[in-house]
Amino acid sequence: MTVELFAGIPVRDYERAVAWYEQLLGSGPSFLPNDTEAVWELAENRYVYIEVRPDHAGHAMHTVFVDDLDARLQAMSGRGMEPAEQETYSNGVRKATYRDPDGNEFGFGGGPDDAT
Repeated sequence: MTVELFAGIPVRDYERAVAWYEQLLGSGPSFLPNDTEAVWELAENRYVYIEVRPDHAGHAMHTVFVDDLDARLQAMSGRGMEPAEQETYSNGVRKATYRDPDGNEFGFGGGPDDAT
């Protein structure tokens, strides 16, 4: 079975949102389907996109689980992005949550820290 994912994030201001997600994700959009959407491919056939939908902005909650959480957090920090929250669950799984200018949550999760 092939699984493809398009996870949408409603935003108010297109230019501001594109700039923020470029800083968070470390690259420009993979493609621009129209003048109100921008799409980033996170992995093969797994996309996240912003779309100007002011009435819905600020309500998205996405978490991407990665195998290189520490490296990603360090890279994002180097681009001036710091998480709004960081958590470690009882099983050792970790999560860092970022909030875009509209309040949408975009998190990165990873397995237990090898150093612990």
